[in-house]
Amino acid sequence: MGDWVSDSSVITEGPRGQLAHTDVYEQSERLRCRFDTIRPGVWCLVGNGLSNQTFVEGPDGIIAVDTGESVEEMSAALDELASVTDRPVVAVICTHFHYIGGTAAVFERFGEVPVYGHERIAMNLSRVSSHVAPAYVRGLAQQFATTLPVDGPDGVVNVGLGLYYRNPKHQPSTPGSRPVTHPFRGGEVLTIAGLEVHVDHAPSDSDDSVTLWFPALGTCVQNIIWPLIFNVYAIRGEEYRDPLVLLPGIDRVLALEPEFMVCTHGPALVGRDEIRRRGTRYRDVIQLMWDQTVRLMNRGYSMDEIAHLVELPPGSDDDYYTTEFYGLVEHHVRQIYTGLRGFFDDDPGKLLPLEPHDRAHRLIEGFGGRDVVRSRVTSALVEGDLRWALEMSSWLLWSHDSNTDDRELGALVLRQIAYRTRAANIRNWCLTKARDLDGSYDMSRFRRHRLSENQIKNLGVAKSIDLMRVMVDPSRAIGLDVHIAVDVGSESAGLHIRNCVAVVTDGRGATSTMTTSLDTWARLITGASDVKGEVDSGGVVINGDVNDVARVLDVFDLPGRNGTS
Repeated sequence: MGDWVSDSSVITEGPRGQLAHTDVYEQSERLRCRFDTIRPGVWCLVGNGLSNQTFVEGPDGIIAVDTGESVEEMSAALDELASVTDRPVVAVICTHFHYIGGTAAVFERFGEVPVYGHERIAMNLSRVSSHVAPAYVRGLAQQFATTLPVDGPDGVVNVGLGLYYRNPKHQPSTPGSRPVTHPFRGGEVLTIAGLEVHVDHAPSDSDDSVTLWFPALGTCVQNIIWPLIFNVYAIRGEEYRDPLVLLPGIDRVLALEPEFMVCTHGPALVGRDEIRRRGTRYRDVIQLMWDQTVRLMNRGYSMDEIAHLVELPPGSDDDYYTTEFYGLVEHHVRQIYTGLRGFFDDDPGKLLPLEPHDRAHRLIEGFGGRDVVRSRVTSALVEGDLRWALEMSSWLLWSHDSNTDDRELGALVLRQIAYRTRAANIRNWCLTKARDLDGSYDMSRFRRHRLSENQIKNLGVAKSIDLMRVMVDPSRAIGLDVHIAVDVGSESAGLHIRNCVAVVTDGRGATSTMTTSLDTWARLITGASDVKGEVDSGGVVINGDVNDVARVLDVFDLPGRNGTS
């Protein structure tokens, strides 16, 4: 597997000067913007954003399924709906938490309507916007090409499941999610807009994903059979997506024997036999990846070996449903292995690996020095041996004395891989990393929390302290054992720095108490002001030791503090 890495003949120039695998443009055509009538009373807008917006007509009005990324995106979808019916939207159903950002557009046009969704949606929304936010947002930018140009060799072609993560036509975008008012767990039979709707819990790329079955219409709307191989591993970084959890949901869709199958992404499938045939093959490819990973694992193969041994059945590329237009099978295999056994795969070399910079230095020296390694990278590029070129160039990047020439060489290797792959995730990640390496785009803002005063005020004291605990620099907290309380009137909480960690407390037993407003607390945490300055101006009153309070806040990598920005 992996022949595409060395095959430069597949590179084609796109309409805006992009360089990409020929087949990538075919996927773009499947994702082009259009308002499809799936059957009378069911419409789907494809290509409006990363996800589709689907509309189902019931006796009492229209059900909107998913509302996209923004108010602007959903407004465009509602305009399309208005071109075919003047009936109002009377309910919103969320298939999962990813595409609910345009619900406000429905409210603005039709008034407040019930919002149906899984009970875990609110929890998942808070998870991705808190402790792991920098890594999560950076991963989104890399996978979904949000920093890539529109034109030129590095220009966006598509993002696999859609043409764009956020459609440029809808910029600037306005977030407009609204809370679920009618939560469900799955297994319910509901009546919405006068229409019977069966809800099945079907974990997919999120654990709150559901399949909706409209028996009177022979139609299901689902987020589990995608128009490409499912991403068991998302290169942006996500929790483990277990195929054994995924497969029952696919089996349930097939057991319904729908005549019309609408996905959250890409074109619908029509025809019971067509859905069964293509859906079954899609399902079996996912099972094959799990089964063969486990078979080879049990036989003692390492994860790296298995990643190159598991291959799709012949003919898989004949159908885009079983083609690597999003991620790569070799990465999915690694995720399955890691999900089952963790990082260690019995390879002795991975038991006690060297620190990465030290390892890179030793490899470079062992090869005869930096000039020799650079020469070999260049030769590998000429020979089309891009996997080897990528590995050797990474040594140069990891070494302590990496320089501009090394970064530019690494960027060159990544671009050549990007131009050859059919997988949108890989193309976008490689190009984003290449532009970061060669200075075309500064990614540093994606490597830190970007706190805002509004965010801190919305979190409150206790939750903001809990967020801050992942920003402790242990070197600044050595030997520090200080417990302070923060009182903003409406709420109080404690912050105890001990053993190089920050612990949220109720404030009892604190040696110093800071009394202030929530607005001032937000300014302190975002670096807009400092403790001593606020004390001098009267914005903060300290009962105890002012220096202790200042020392506590100084252990955090907060914006504007300790050289951070």
